Order: sequence, then C-alpha cells, then structure tokens
Amino acid sequence: MKNLVIILLVSLVSFGCKTNEARKPLSTKSGSYIKESAKLNKKLVEQERATIEAFISQQSDKQFIASENGFWYSYDTKVEQDTIKADFGDTINFDYNLKHLNGETIYSKASIGNRDYVMEKEILFTGLREGLKLMKPGEDVTFVFPSYTAYGYYGDDKKIGTNVPLISEVTLNSITQNNND
Repeated sequence: MKNLVIILLVSLVSFGCKTNEARKPLSTKSGSYIKESAKLNKKLVEQERATIEAFISQQSDKQFIASENGFWYSYDTKVEQDTIKADFGDTINFDYNLKHLNGETIYSKASIGNRDYVMEKEILFTGLREGLKLMKPGEDVTFVFPSYTAYGYYGDDKKIGTNVPLISEVTLNSITQNNND
C-alpha cells in the first residue's frame, strides 16, 4: 500500500507540473478575402476611370483637367484676376447639382438650394470639398467625380446608389474669410 501511495504521488507530481502547450486555432484565416476585395476594388476603379474618360472624350466643348484628388474638372466660367480661394474655416456660399454620367439629374440646384459651408468644419463629400478649394468667387465649374470621391459604396441612402460616378455643376458665389488666425 505504501508503494502504491508513492507511485501515485510521483505520477501526480510529474504530470501535474507539465508546462502549458499552445493550443492550435480551430480555424485559420488566409487573408484571401482581403486580397480578393482589393482586386475587386482595383477593377472597379479601372472600370470607372474608363467610363469617365469615355464621357470626357465626348465633351468636345469642354477642356477637363485631372486633379490631384482623383476627379476631373472643367471651367465653364473662369475668373482670371487674382482673387481669394477658400481656406480652412472660411465660409463659402455656393450652388450645385448632381447628375449621372448620362446627364440624368439626380438633384437639381433648386432642390439642393443655395448652401453656406464652413471649409473643413462641416460634412461634405470628399470630391466636392476638394473641388471647392480650387474655385474663386464667380466661377462655374463642372466636376466629374468617380464614386470613391463622391458617395462611394454606401451612396446617399436616397437617390444615389452604390459606386455611382457623378457630374456636378458648381457655382461659387462668395467666400467670407475667417480672420481668426
């Protein structure tokens, strides 16, 4: 009996002091979803670019300029004199509309209305926000926004769907500079 107790104690001590081993995961992720999603997004961007470039090539009356921010623009009315451009905190007053590339109006200037916007302090979709920075008071500009600079994957939950490139005709009425430097 004494030997049995000693054998039990030795076995408990030897098996009880075993170090923890790392457990293997039940499932592994290869990252293939992310890679596949990136491929699809690149393909979407290429398709939109081709569609927009085809649209621009049909606009013989306009000279479009590619911006650093991924959209295109053309001056309908250009102010040549050296005037101010909007900067952080400035309040601008402008009118704009939104259209599909086929020219179908989504939101007219009348339905959106005249708008005051404080630069970089209020929400506005990326393309339009960056486009307004290029404008001077009195200018009319036509912008062509790929979906990723407009409403992107989510749309606007009303009339603009998923991944829709847009045309916008913008009139910048005035800039009131913020003098709180």
